[in-house]
Amino acid sequence: MTEVSTPVSSLTHQRGSPQRVLLLGATGTIGAATARELLDRGHQVVCLLRPRAGKNALAADSHLSEQLAGATIRWGDACEPSSLRQDGFAGEHFDAVVSCMASRTGTPKDAWRVDHQAHVDALEAAKAAGVRQFVQLSAICVQKPLLGFQHAKLAFEKTLIDSGLTYSIVRPTAFFKSLSGQLNRVKQGKPFLLFGDGKLTACKPISDEDLGDFLAGCLDEESRHNRILPIGGPGPAITPLEQGEHLFALLGQPARFKRVPVTLLDVIIRLLNWVGKAVPAAAEKAELARIGRYYATESMLLWDAKAQRYDAEATPSHGTQTLFEAYARWLKGDGVPDRGDHAVF
Repeated sequence: MTEVSTPVSSLTHQRGSPQRVLLLGATGTIGAATARELLDRGHQVVCLLRPRAGKNALAADSHLSEQLAGATIRWGDACEPSSLRQDGFAGEHFDAVVSCMASRTGTPKDAWRVDHQAHVDALEAAKAAGVRQFVQLSAICVQKPLLGFQHAKLAFEKTLIDSGLTYSIVRPTAFFKSLSGQLNRVKQGKPFLLFGDGKLTACKPISDEDLGDFLAGCLDEESRHNRILPIGGPGPAITPLEQGEHLFALLGQPARFKRVPVTLLDVIIRLLNWVGKAVPAAAEKAELARIGRYYATESMLLWDAKAQRYDAEATPSHGTQTLFEAYARWLKGDGVPDRGDHAVF
């Protein structure tokens, strides 16, 4: 297994021959951005989408079709092997698979079903369809695996590496939308919540568009082949304290913070674990609390195992969009992201 840290200066935009690509996970914002980048590079893109349910399903599907204009849309379920083969690959030849598919909640059952098994099934179907290249969106947090979803992602990473296909495993740092959860709090005059002193963690957040560009580039750029690729956005690493200070500065208000001790999360986890022995729903909430604690105490940066520390300087950068630029747009009401099931705090 080879991990590479690529300096931003070497991230050139090479354009190879057009390929026929099956894109999984295009319903998410990162998947949609990746679809647009693939199309811009001249690739033929087929997206396997699961039909939405509920009263707003028709409008949601229509909006998604607009976002994916230029791609071929097929309806099916990537978590069902038969649908993946019949509705997705449909007995046709493909050159590559790009997967932005991920479990929505991160709970162990969901993670092993989506992050692992659905991808194993996709890999087998890809081989049968003549695919020779597989680009996988993973996560930088698998460097220190303590949670079920991290182990599920790592298990598929190993399967992909051993598959014989040309692979690129992309491990991004924090996403912009995952750091947007306190916008409304601050706009409403409430204090910005911090765990500890707000300096426990740091990240180099990357936008959907810049990450989509990086993922699409993995098809053509040989320097990204057969590599595990940690990647962040441009600029220095940012702490939660700096995020809050910048939000208040944009609003022209003095910074106000409410500090939450990490030990409070430990108490909640112990309580939910105890209740979870009798109530399965509480056990699932305990795992969600553990996920929250992980993100409250671990930086989303490259981990230096030898030095036993996170290394912001060694974390590669890509793209042009910064989180603080996004904050400025969102505070004006421009394109505030829908965090959905991905909201942790």
